[in-house]
Amino acid sequence: LRQEALMPRIFDFGGRDVERSQTVAGLRALKGTGRHAAQVTAETADEAAAAEAAGIEMVVCRAANVARIREGSKTVFVTAVLVFADAITSEEILRSAFAAILAGADAVLCSRGSQTIRMLADEQIPVMGHLGFVPRKSTWYGSVRSVGKTAAEAMELWDRFRRLEDAGAFAVECEIIAAPVMAEINRRTGLVTVSLGSGPDADVMFLFTSDICGESGRLPRHARAWGNLARLHDQIRRERMEALSAYRAAISEGDFPKTQETTGMGAAELEAFLTEIGRR
Repeated sequence: LRQEALMPRIFDFGGRDVERSQTVAGLRALKGTGRHAAQVTAETADEAAAAEAAGIEMVVCRAANVARIREGSKTVFVTAVLVFADAITSEEILRSAFAAILAGADAVLCSRGSQTIRMLADEQIPVMGHLGFVPRKSTWYGSVRSVGKTAAEAMELWDRFRRLEDAGAFAVECEIIAAPVMAEINRRTGLVTVSLGSGPDADVMFLFTSDICGESGRLPRHARAWGNLARLHDQIRRERMEALSAYRAAISEGDFPKTQETTGMGAAELEAFLTEIGRR
């Protein structure tokens, strides 16, 4: 069967009759099956279209870019990130979340506290939390590092998972958590777990598109590159510079523009123009 035939039909939060490669219910049903969904980042229509064509079920984007993502894919499960700077107060967070889901997002990702998670969940907005190494909060850990490598830290992390689930989140991005700890937590939590550098024992595997495609200058330890777009970007930069340099040189040498690159004028019309302008 073609993949399209297997996609569930739903109504999205904007009331549109759509098909999705995944749903909240479908993601929850993955738990305990040994099967995984795949998630990547996308901020443009082209990236979303590429993800869909590759069979990727889920993408993460900034809330402001949901409409762009939907231009590229009508079917991928979109999680919109509520960026700290874009939504600070409770009213702003709620407004940003509703704008994202009405534009076509299927869920929102929020790194705020339990009260904020509960506020969104109370509106039945699917909320994904963010635990483990949260880059914007890394000062609490003192460096860029994995989380949960000691028993004490693992227990603290487990308590955070429980509080997040109690607040009403349906899923959690698990970033750079020690793999054995992730495996044990995944067995015990009802949250859909999304592993970013936290090992294979989660419900969804997640990597950044820039890492997968070989665009990153520095590849994180948890990532793998299957492409080398950095080489193509370098080639594009060189071609751009060479073309611009040749253009500048052509102007200096009087080689641009040539007759075929300009618009002419009939002799009679030119003569009439010159006569008239001479009178004035």
